[in-house]
Amino acid sequence: MKDILDLHTHTIMSGHAYNTLYEMLHSASEKGVKLLGVTEHAPGIPGACHPFYFINLRVVPREIYGVRLLLGCELNITDYTGALDLKPGYCRQLDFAIASIHDPCYDNGTVSQNTAAYLGAMKDPRVQIIGHPDDGRFPIDYETLVCAAKEEQVLLEVNSSSLHPQSHRLHARENYITMLELCRRYHVPVILDSDAHCEADVGNHTRAHELLKEMDFPEELVVNSSIDKVTAFIPALRQEVATGGTGND
Repeated sequence: MKDILDLHTHTIMSGHAYNTLYEMLHSASEKGVKLLGVTEHAPGIPGACHPFYFINLRVVPREIYGVRLLLGCELNITDYTGALDLKPGYCRQLDFAIASIHDPCYDNGTVSQNTAAYLGAMKDPRVQIIGHPDDGRFPIDYETLVCAAKEEQVLLEVNSSSLHPQSHRLHARENYITMLELCRRYHVPVILDSDAHCEADVGNHTRAHELLKEMDFPEELVVNSSIDKVTAFIPALRQEVATGGTGND
């Protein structure tokens, strides 16, 4: 399957990653990634950048080494209502945002409570992607999640890092099989992301591709093959097209 984008990556600004913005972009250019999203962790993660980082994103070029760059944030879901940990005033320069559950920022609840947390985050207009909804430590109702993603026009992520044998997220493979079968049934698109914390993993969706191939998951439900496909979900790309830019591959 053609795969030209990666919208979930981190630089040294996230506090526990190992490369700079320009190093990540250089790696993307060498690997044929046409659209790279850099999504630093929001302040709830220990060691993450100060909120001021996000109000100065306007100074960064949006094309470097021939790679189109989207600057976003991986927001932390903090409670069962889907509250997020970066105040809206700091989000004005973001091109998009991912919302995720991370252990340091969230107290695990029941299946109903954890599912409600994701649903609440989906309703926030800042959020375009739900990050790694795969961790068995935070059990959820996948049918409710998938149906809500379709209603809210939010992408569900298949996180290749979660499928690593040493990942701390529990039962990711089994949970993705459940989620993807439901996405097939309800015709809900997904996005493959690396969650790269070093330049070597930029665009590395190998494990996700292997799982999709094993399941014979329909390529038309994977947005990675075309910038046009992902544009439908990312306001910054829609605005670019509306103002005379291009959404072509």
